[in-house]
Amino acid sequence: MPNEKTLTIDGFRVAIDAETNLLQVIRKAHIELPTFCYHSELSVYGACRLCMVEIEGRGLVTSCTTTPEPGMKVKTQTAEVRELRKMNIELLLASGNHDCPTCGKSGSCKLQSLAERLGVDKVRFTAPVEQKPLDFTSPSLVRDPNKCVLCGDCVRYCAEIQGIGVLDFTHRGSQSTVSPAFNKGLAEVDCVACGQCAAVCPVGAILVKTEVERAYAAIQDPRKTVVVQVAPAIRAAIGESFGAVNDTFTMGRIVSALRRLGFDKVYDTSFSADLTIWEEATEFVNRKQNGGVLPLITSCCPAWVKMAEHDFPEVLDNISTCRSPQQMFGSLAKDVLPKELGIAREDLVVVSIMPCTAKKFEAARDEFKVNGNPDVDLVLTTQELARMIQDAGIQFPELPVDSLDQPFGTKTGAGVIFANSGGVTEAVIRYAAGRLGEEHPVIEEVRAEKNRREFTASTPLGDIKMAVVQDGRGARSGQGEGASPGNQSWQKRCGVCGNHGLPRWMHRRRRSACHAFRSDPATSCSGHSRC
Repeated sequence: MPNEKTLTIDGFRVAIDAETNLLQVIRKAHIELPTFCYHSELSVYGACRLCMVEIEGRGLVTSCTTTPEPGMKVKTQTAEVRELRKMNIELLLASGNHDCPTCGKSGSCKLQSLAERLGVDKVRFTAPVEQKPLDFTSPSLVRDPNKCVLCGDCVRYCAEIQGIGVLDFTHRGSQSTVSPAFNKGLAEVDCVACGQCAAVCPVGAILVKTEVERAYAAIQDPRKTVVVQVAPAIRAAIGESFGAVNDTFTMGRIVSALRRLGFDKVYDTSFSADLTIWEEATEFVNRKQNGGVLPLITSCCPAWVKMAEHDFPEVLDNISTCRSPQQMFGSLAKDVLPKELGIAREDLVVVSIMPCTAKKFEAARDEFKVNGNPDVDLVLTTQELARMIQDAGIQFPELPVDSLDQPFGTKTGAGVIFANSGGVTEAVIRYAAGRLGEEHPVIEEVRAEKNRREFTASTPLGDIKMAVVQDGRGARSGQGEGASPGNQSWQKRCGVCGNHGLPRWMHRRRRSACHAFRSDPATSCSGHSRC
């Protein structure tokens, strides 16, 4: 290897290719340096100082912020480097309330695992005594500033990936903390409850608000009949949680586990996903035939809809008025099952197993309640269900396969693909094309990019164009428009912004319109049956 394109790491020569920082070169050399604030998808922060290395002639540097240069001589395991890493872990442990056994992050905490890896068995520093109040305002998340170690992961993810930016650093020096503006609660700002801050938080500073105990209380109440719906997206994740990665009978084992936990009936959200297809396709056809507002934007993501309500009220008429499959199921269950079972609506408890924390926020919205009684009473995430199965001592991989209850246990393949990016749009457009006279429409991909795919389907009413916008991490929104000849303006304004999957025209015009939007009752979100 030519000397000008290599550097030396712990005495071994390593080639420099397209790496943007020294940490990437070190990892390419099969050395996993400890890191706390580094994420390849986020901007470099360099706050934790755990990835420090020693460079000959320079001394100690953070490898994540250092550009690799030919001829560098790097040492990753000197006595000074190892001692400073351990001291940094001690300082992080002393920075707040890190009582690991009672923390909700215990067992999956990065600080905990790094302390074990680096052999930190004592903390020589004194923790601060000030206790800051916890933020319980969000129906989806709990924020505990006493556990925050100022790594900035949540701040950067919310701003750089999600494009929301409701968290940031406040105050200075030893008083620095991460908080929404003016120390408001998450429910009082533009937080869309997506939960990505909780997903990247390496400690327990932001956690998903658990409803496990509420579920157990309902199950153990003899006056209540508790039914549960299972989203198609959680099947593989539950299997992975228990090591059953390639198990083709995961859904049957989930049904078996839920019955052992005490749920009276187990249903499939794919049933109401099929209803969503029919409703959205009918809405699209009606708009197409009667000159309604196009393009039709379809999304079952309540976080996406909440963002539109906060910042883009001008597109609310483009969003489908259909409820999401979760809320369709809740409404249907609360209407049908009390009559079938001979019980009051208030004695039926509908539980959802969903992959997203925003579904907790969605279920709590006032428009999804009848006389104060919600259509969906509580939402459990995939992790919460896995914890319940584990706490009950159920050996998931060894469970027999069980069947879903009827009448809400049947579904088509179209409902199942809701779990896949673009699945909603594909299912809706196929059914809509069938309604327009093409029993087996040919859907042709006309353009494919990293974050956007466009399709066209020929029907008796002309070509139907659709686009699937994806941010690379699973978030999606579908857009469909019946385009007349020469009318391509919607394509020009829907280019993808590379930051977080928003159409470029929305990204350019992004602004806070909360006050103007909420002050107008005609456009208030309570006036719509949004999903």
